[in-house]
Amino acid sequence: MKSIYHNDFNNQKVLIRVDFNVPLNEKKEVTDNSRIIAAQKTIQKILNDGGIPILMSHLGRPKGEDPNLSLAHIVPEVEKILKVNVVFTHQVIGNKTTEAVNTSKPNQVILLENLRYYKEEKNGDENFAKALSKLGDSYVNDAFGTAHRAHASTAVIAKFFPNNKFAGDLLLKEVESIKKVMNSGEKPILGILGGAKVSSKITIIENIINKVDKLIIGGGMAFTFIKAQGGEIGDSICEDDKMPLALSILKSAKKNKVEILLPLDVVCADSFSNNANKKVCPIDKIPKGWEGMDAGPESLNIFEKAIISSKTILWNGPVGVFEIESFSKGTISVGEYVSKSTKNGSFSLVGGGDSVAAVKQFSFQEKVSYVSTGGGAMLESLEGKILPGIKALY
Repeated sequence: MKSIYHNDFNNQKVLIRVDFNVPLNEKKEVTDNSRIIAAQKTIQKILNDGGIPILMSHLGRPKGEDPNLSLAHIVPEVEKILKVNVVFTHQVIGNKTTEAVNTSKPNQVILLENLRYYKEEKNGDENFAKALSKLGDSYVNDAFGTAHRAHASTAVIAKFFPNNKFAGDLLLKEVESIKKVMNSGEKPILGILGGAKVSSKITIIENIINKVDKLIIGGGMAFTFIKAQGGEIGDSICEDDKMPLALSILKSAKKNKVEILLPLDVVCADSFSNNANKKVCPIDKIPKGWEGMDAGPESLNIFEKAIISSKTILWNGPVGVFEIESFSKGTISVGEYVSKSTKNGSFSLVGGGDSVAAVKQFSFQEKVSYVSTGGGAMLESLEGKILPGIKALY
């Protein structure tokens, strides 16, 4: 896989697949520009070389040409971040787009309309990819967040650039961060897996169980493990059909000499609400009518020791219902421990929608080593899958 830093893009028109699938408010203003900022280094490298970046992205899941999901809405934000003029084309392929590309000037960026206005994009249509490829001299994939999709602009288009396909700065960082955890991380290596369901993390657990030294299992998924071992979990969330799997994971961990750290206690509530009555219960003795909502003080003590003593940390998923203020302490505490460990020299990777949301909400993004923008792509990487968009760059 060739890096953009191993090429000079002077006088080249460069097709860059970015991930500008950003949230918009009712006024169609960008409310979180982190994905645009994340692509800045790649775009700037092309501009500095004297090339013309042609940006391709999707936005949302439009059914045909939905004006609410036009990339025209994000042009002001892209211009503000890049500090250059952005030429927007109201189509992806066609005469007007070709004309805009052919008349473009240095220090100018072209942004194409929403790729998913065309069903050919999601279908991985080769003719659509070929038509796209004719717009540029080189191709760069900097959209790690869509690398797990075999779409025309990610996995198919690369074949039309056999000698001129490159990985962008963001994609390189994402791949390197995952490699640090999965292949080359300094020991001890710790995984922190949270969230509601064991079922959504099964493949990750199975893939990392022989790579980590310790594994914290928190959040709602912990109750399946506790109940499987005979614990009383009250009204807490539980996947009864996954209890045999939970026991097999514990057995596999023992075989691989991996220490599994489950919560010892939890903050319980008598309703799923910020104003609920609360009390701390041992995790295996939760009364009926009560449910576990957050990691308790004893649990946080054992989590802290494990996190501070680790040299490589993967954090995927919150350890409580952090969206409700009364039950956010556990996740905030884990963020503080990971930040402290990072400050002491550990490498920390945070990925997965909810944990990334928590890190941003509680302002930890500058205090950890890397926050993945990948979402589903990162999860599939952790599961050991080869992503089509990355495979296409080799």
